[in-house]
Amino acid sequence: MDDKKMVAGKVKKPGKRGRKPAKIDLKAKLERSRQSARECRARKKLRYQYLEELVSSKERAICALREELDMYKQWCLAMDQGKIPSEIKALLTGDDQKAPQSSTNKIPKNIKYSSSGNIQNKTS
Repeated sequence: MDDKKMVAGKVKKPGKRGRKPAKIDLKAKLERSRQSARECRARKKLRYQYLEELVSSKERAICALREELDMYKQWCLAMDQGKIPSEIKALLTGDDQKAPQSSTNKIPKNIKYSSSGNIQNKTS
């Protein structure tokens, strides 16, 4: 019989299947490997920068939420003592003037609350 086989109407030659190894010189192969490693390190660096930025933004959000929580705790403590903070009064009356966040964190020291919840200045 012949060295060639007939399969599904096609003539196949005997020998190894698949790709034949390309004859690439060693220097070119090493240079390709180095370039691939450089690209991999660059991708890794970018990924770590992205993750660090993500972590720092989440940490800033956590700090802001903690400050807000402290503000609400101060409001609750004031209301437990029978005092109504001006910020809550403003919210309840629907005033459009919103106090800045930094001033809402602390109850001013020169303000005195009466038993009815009215605000009085200590200086007057």
